[in-house]
Amino acid sequence: MEKKLMSRKKPTFPINEQLNKYLQTYNRNTRIPVSYDDLLRFSGSIVVYDRHDEDTLWVRCYYSDFEREEIDNSLKRVYLILHSDGRSEHMDFLNVDAIDYCTFGNSKPFRIKIRNVLNDNFTYFYVKKADASRIYGLDFEHILSPNRINFLVYKDTLIEEHIAGIPGDVFIKEHLPECTDRARNEIAKQFVKFDERCTLRLLGDMRSYNYVVIPTHDFDHVDYKIRAIDFDQQNYEGNLKVYQPHFFKENRPLVKMVSELLQDTSVEQYRKEERSQVAKRLITSEKRFRMLIRCMIKDRVSTDENVKMLRRQLVDFTRDIRFKRCKTMGHILKTALDFVKRNYLEIE
Repeated sequence: MEKKLMSRKKPTFPINEQLNKYLQTYNRNTRIPVSYDDLLRFSGSIVVYDRHDEDTLWVRCYYSDFEREEIDNSLKRVYLILHSDGRSEHMDFLNVDAIDYCTFGNSKPFRIKIRNVLNDNFTYFYVKKADASRIYGLDFEHILSPNRINFLVYKDTLIEEHIAGIPGDVFIKEHLPECTDRARNEIAKQFVKFDERCTLRLLGDMRSYNYVVIPTHDFDHVDYKIRAIDFDQQNYEGNLKVYQPHFFKENRPLVKMVSELLQDTSVEQYRKEERSQVAKRLITSEKRFRMLIRCMIKDRVSTDENVKMLRRQLVDFTRDIRFKRCKTMGHILKTALDFVKRNYLEIE
């Protein structure tokens, strides 16, 4: 069942001129002093294990002495560009503690650990090969979700900030069994809303290791949010189930919890709440969304076979014949979100 949901490995799609202009307009396109290919020149590596001595699928990279200093300085400058004004006077207070590389998944990212030597605070950012579909996914997340995304693109290199949280698979295995009844109800609610949001914006492959659970302590309880961290599968697959997290076996403990704790009327209420929030964000970000979706309509981020399959399934799912006229994935996404916005305005 699981193997049928996803097709083979997704290819990388280049950034076209129109998308590049969009990135420049919204200050996503910035010159940076290091590229993805520069980091591939490591001379050795060792496996990184977690606290349970299990392979994390990351390796720690080592570089020759004559390259390490230049790479460290470049990465510290990238950090300052991403999080500050890019000025170099603060570089002396920063240290590159680790450069890790992951061969698992589509993007094969580098994870950079930056530490402030004055107080030992540290954070991460990621260096990846730029992929048009991933960039669309990142910016649609910025526009349509309650979260904001900070990233930079320069030529064929993508820089992403780290999204803090407990990986979904770790949370399900280690934290969920210890949650109170109230917490489990809250998590079930948030999974319903997360599932609906992914379906509406056609963000696929939200298996448990592709999102994080974020606990937030309020004055008398703990709130939970679920947030996507992987955006490779924005509008690529033709199977509609790929865009619905509840169909993935890795999420079955959460799906079971929803069915046990929430009544059907509550599930539908939470779905309507999420559809309304997405519609409101569309309205308030109309200019930016319109410019981005125009880029995607004219772009090729999937196969013709996937486009035909997805539009056919969406006609069956929504009963909206407008999907039959869609020629590209961008057109499908615009039609889907127009459907959400139109229903919201009619109800209002």
